[in-house]
Amino acid sequence: MAAQTGRGQNQPLTPLLETNGDPPLASSSELLNSLENQTDVVSWINDILGESEEPNDAERSTALTDLDRRVSHLVGTLEIASEDTSAQVDRLIEDISRGASRLTYDLHFMRESALSLQGILHNVEGQSKSSVGPDTDAALDKLHYLDVVKRNMEATREVLREAESWSTLESDVTSLLGEKSYEKAAERLSEASKSMAVFENTPEYESRRTLMVSLQNQLEASLSSALVAAVNSQDVVVCRNYFSIFRNIQRESEFRNYYYGSRRGPLVEQWQTTRLRDCDTGSPVEQTSLTFSSYLPTFYQAFLAILQTERTSVPAIFPDPRPTLSALITSTLSALQPTFSQRLEAMSTHYGATALVQLISAYHATEEFANSTDKVMEKVSYAAPIPSDDHPPPGHLRRRSSARMSMSMSRRAGSHRGSISGIGALVPPTLDWDQELFEPFVDFQIDYATLETRYLEDALKVALSSDSRGRIDHARLLRERSVDVFSVAEEAIARCMAFTHGYGALGLVQALDRLFSDFADSAKAEILTRRSGQSGQSLTASASGEDLSDLDYTADDWADIQALLHFLEAVRTLLDRMVMFESKLRSTIVQVSTTLRQARHDSAALYLSGASRGKLQLLMQSTLNSTELQELLNKVDPEPSSQLPSRGDSFLAPTPPTPDARRSPRVFTVPHPALANAPPLLVGARTAISELAGTCQQALQDTILSPLHKYLSSYAASSLWSAAGDPKAKRPLAGSSALSEVQVPTFSLSPSSTMQHVAEGLLNLPRLFEVYADDDALAFSLETLPSISAELLRGLAEPAPPAEASISHTRRSPSLSLKAMPGATSAGPTAPPTLTPEAVSAAWLSSLGLSLVLRLTSEVLPRIPKLTPTGAAQLASDLGYLSNIVMALNVESPELEKWREWVDVDDASGRQKLKETREALAAGEKEDPVMGAVAKLRGWP
Repeated sequence: MAAQTGRGQNQPLTPLLETNGDPPLASSSELLNSLENQTDVVSWINDILGESEEPNDAERSTALTDLDRRVSHLVGTLEIASEDTSAQVDRLIEDISRGASRLTYDLHFMRESALSLQGILHNVEGQSKSSVGPDTDAALDKLHYLDVVKRNMEATREVLREAESWSTLESDVTSLLGEKSYEKAAERLSEASKSMAVFENTPEYESRRTLMVSLQNQLEASLSSALVAAVNSQDVVVCRNYFSIFRNIQRESEFRNYYYGSRRGPLVEQWQTTRLRDCDTGSPVEQTSLTFSSYLPTFYQAFLAILQTERTSVPAIFPDPRPTLSALITSTLSALQPTFSQRLEAMSTHYGATALVQLISAYHATEEFANSTDKVMEKVSYAAPIPSDDHPPPGHLRRRSSARMSMSMSRRAGSHRGSISGIGALVPPTLDWDQELFEPFVDFQIDYATLETRYLEDALKVALSSDSRGRIDHARLLRERSVDVFSVAEEAIARCMAFTHGYGALGLVQALDRLFSDFADSAKAEILTRRSGQSGQSLTASASGEDLSDLDYTADDWADIQALLHFLEAVRTLLDRMVMFESKLRSTIVQVSTTLRQARHDSAALYLSGASRGKLQLLMQSTLNSTELQELLNKVDPEPSSQLPSRGDSFLAPTPPTPDARRSPRVFTVPHPALANAPPLLVGARTAISELAGTCQQALQDTILSPLHKYLSSYAASSLWSAAGDPKAKRPLAGSSALSEVQVPTFSLSPSSTMQHVAEGLLNLPRLFEVYADDDALAFSLETLPSISAELLRGLAEPAPPAEASISHTRRSPSLSLKAMPGATSAGPTAPPTLTPEAVSAAWLSSLGLSLVLRLTSEVLPRIPKLTPTGAAQLASDLGYLSNIVMALNVESPELEKWREWVDVDDASGRQKLKETREALAAGEKEDPVMGAVAKLRGWP
């Protein structure tokens, strides 16, 4: 957009040229002047934004989007204007404070000087009165009279000459045009135009003005064909002569239009006639035709060749070569049909999800053209200017600043540097051709997050499309796919820096977080699909040894256990690699933060690698430079004054690359505490990987407990629960002898065979873990084990030795990072607690026991149809036996104890206890579900 300047203070704002359909905003000076003259701020804002009527429902969404964009432009302009005003006030205060100390002295000096001058004047006046006589006064009056008469006669002579000149003007100019004396005709018209002011406010003014315009049009028409021929033939001398003629008749803008049109004509025609298969979708295009990204460098080379030629021609013709060359560039870009933006939009639509790569290719070609053009401009600035007879540069060559930019940006860029070094005058003025060049990319840069997300999603689909034949090795597949995913992620960092110069860091983090989250979710879905596919499989012949006789594992079970352990190891490797990638991403964001922070403190240093000022100003004033981006930068790279304590409250923390105990022992360096305690960037990805680890652990547990689950599958349907009789009644012996009346003591019931198998299987689990005691995968992400608690893990953890320069490990254990204790101080980093192999096995055994008990109490026991007293006694015996077994595995289950207690009571006591418990319930309080379930099974009212 262009901001209109040069208006009076009380003139209303008029509509400006629009860009991309947005109503424009006025310049900073106009905004401040109109705000100063306006009494109602609300109406002023509505006038500036151009909101005159309420849009209908169909156009409301588009109108709101346009309004939001215009409000963003207005806010940016007002913020910069506020900063400039504040800086001017600070300078005024500084000047006043320096001058106030000398004010008293200056006033005293002026008073003394005035008194001295007064005395001298009195002396002169007294002497003059005594020396000048009446004859002298009369002579002076006569001389004054004669001077007035002389001046009036000279003015009358000039008017008569002008009248005589205008009377013969038309005939003189016509004869000169017939003689092709164009220079003399231009001089004659120039002299006549200077006398137009004489006829202002007279009846003859309009007629003379009409005559002047008519004669100027005749001269321009006579020169137009010759001018076009001279421009096409690049005759510098003739063009310079014609430029002087046009400037004499106030037609300099027309000359420039002729010149620009002739120079850009072949290039514009080439742009319009070139057929591109990814842009010209409305008409049939040959498949052998060029793509936009491959054609653009060719177009820029042709454009640069024209600029190289004009580098020597323009300084010889125009007095302001740099603004002229800038105007040539902007006029050429504006004359392209279809426009640059339209072709970019068509190309983006053609490529769909992969459009970002093509856009970056086009953007890179544009950057190279901008760098080459900037060198041409620098060379032009060294050219000796042509004397212009004190003519200032024409106002129309200075394109009005874009509404995206601050009006004060160019003033603040080097406002206070010249006074220090003394070379400030050598800095060429800032031109805006580069803004016109890069402005078509701004909308796509604003949508970088969406473009990057679409590209990464498409790349992830390609990475996940690999198909494995036969039995799928999920661990190997996860590792192979992670190579592709991390390769794409690293390329995303390069794309972000190349396309947005770091301003798209927020969108990059969001896109990468979604990429890794989707990748982990896809692996999780595959594990869940695998589990559902195996849930209906029945156990075949046992492949367990005698030591695991109650764990009837088949060969497939052993293979699944090994495969899931490998997959868990692959998940841990995925997390480690993601943490390393996150460190690289953090370093990139720190570099961006440092650069942008320097740019905020010194806007004259607004340059990145290979970057021009215009494209960075566009990015700075776009919505990419949002408060969310600043929050991200401050989070990653806080300023010294606002640095906050680091957080370390995530269980799923990075794992240092320690050596495997089964391999040669190595020594690793402890990472820097600032990096270890830095807040994570890819929070969603960490959560997804944590869930993936938990899913894998759940699948591994289901496989380990599958024999026990088989035993429990028919436990609820056992006939023991409906057996008749009273377990406490007398037991009659066989026969009718007197011995039958003897009271035989009653002993506790033995556990059922099913429960014995389950208990023996639980007792055999420690021997199972002895087989995998050296597997590091078991120590990974213990906090996501099913049914495990953080307190239990803290109890199993041992304090780590003091942190030194290097630590030697014999087991890769601890990707477990516990939350910071309340008493911890910030004096120094505390080493994370470590878990021994025995503690890791204990955590797994506890989780397995809790999972089995939870399945028993929540799924199996509630399915028992009925409990007779004898069945209740048998169930109480089974639950008591199981409780003793799981306690040996460091498992405590309140739900299991509740079931055992309620099942163990007889009917009379149970009914009484049930009644008392229900009467003790407060209003709105729910009864214990275990109590309700047992009461239903026992038939208690």
